[in-house]
Amino acid sequence: MASKQELSVVIDLGTSKMVALAGKLTELGKIDVKGLVQLPSKGIKRGVVFNIDETAEVVSQLIAKLEEQTDEEVNVVNVAMAGAKMQTINYKCSALTSGEGFVTASDVQRLTDEAQNVVLKQDYKVVKVIPTSYIIDDENEVEKPVGTTGRKIEASFKLVVVPLEYINALKLVLTKAGVELGELIHSSLAISEAVANSEEKEVGVIVVDLGAGTTNLAVYQENVLKHTAVIPFAGQVITNDIKEGCSIFLKKAELLKVKYGQAMGDFADDQKVVTIAGENGWEPRDISFKSLAYIIQARLEEIIEIANEQIHRSGIEENLGSGIVITGGTCNMDNIISLVKFKTGMDARKGHSLIYPATRKEEFQNTEYLTALGALKMVLSSAGNTTTSTHVRKTKKKDRGFAPLIKDVVQGALNLFDTDQSDLELN
Repeated sequence: MASKQELSVVIDLGTSKMVALAGKLTELGKIDVKGLVQLPSKGIKRGVVFNIDETAEVVSQLIAKLEEQTDEEVNVVNVAMAGAKMQTINYKCSALTSGEGFVTASDVQRLTDEAQNVVLKQDYKVVKVIPTSYIIDDENEVEKPVGTTGRKIEASFKLVVVPLEYINALKLVLTKAGVELGELIHSSLAISEAVANSEEKEVGVIVVDLGAGTTNLAVYQENVLKHTAVIPFAGQVITNDIKEGCSIFLKKAELLKVKYGQAMGDFADDQKVVTIAGENGWEPRDISFKSLAYIIQARLEEIIEIANEQIHRSGIEENLGSGIVITGGTCNMDNIISLVKFKTGMDARKGHSLIYPATRKEEFQNTEYLTALGALKMVLSSAGNTTTSTHVRKTKKKDRGFAPLIKDVVQGALNLFDTDQSDLELN
């Protein structure tokens, strides 16, 4: 029963922020969120751990805050992440059925286990096995094979594979934080779980998550994952372009992008100017909205073009019944949907949560939490969660080993800049 589930914990390991959630399913199958923490990231570059100690420090803080909120000890953490080397690959295998002329659950499990344990080259590991189709006796394709009559079953899978270097670094981080790694979840799958429904995935949909360090893409059709990609640049590169193009400090470039940036230069008001306050004796600098927008547009077009190439690789662009769902912090600027439509020739919409938790509903209107929320749903929905995944237990709390810990739980959008808002003046 769902009501007997232990709390599960997930962390969205982002380049600019980390979000941690603790939750369980109610008797009605809704997600009951018991803990929510968000902190600025450290030690993460383009979605991947590059400094073990810095990342472990933030993870320790996240876990400590969850333990304070839930009054329970966290032992196992599921992690959503996306690095450029993460891939999805196709795998097929077949076997004779073991039943009296029909497919049994053990037949399907044997094929799934074979896919899970396939030996990969180049030091990769399978972290998730996703069934895409089953064919019985070389002719009948079925969605649910158990109970189907036949002597042979062939299974096609999509395998999510991750470099061992990513996994080993992550395990070191979690060990330093005093917890173990549960499931490793591709961020593209997690965000898709939160912003695209089954009808969209049936007719064909593309989810593009424009984050800070990476742009993550997932393509679905017939409710099957067809393709994923991680583009190793996103919002941070746009900020760097603004810094270089406007000759300003990086922290002010980020604030300028967030507060006044828009995606299409032709729609920007050429009469409006923002003044960047001078520091250390430097003169103030005026930047027009139109110039800022053209800088942003140039980089967004490059990202969209690369995403378009990945969509073409999926092979479903001609049969796409829905369109593109754009999500992530970078998608909040004006006219980005128009730019995506113009550059791809496809329909597009902004992503919003299609998961409605039983608790803390207003907080999850914040799109920064959607990857973590989708990951939590995946973990809670996975088979065997009640027996094999005791993620949290009531006990005396451990010393996480990183002090001092941040005292206030951050539940809203973070101000990642120490620049005062008054440093930017609209003229």
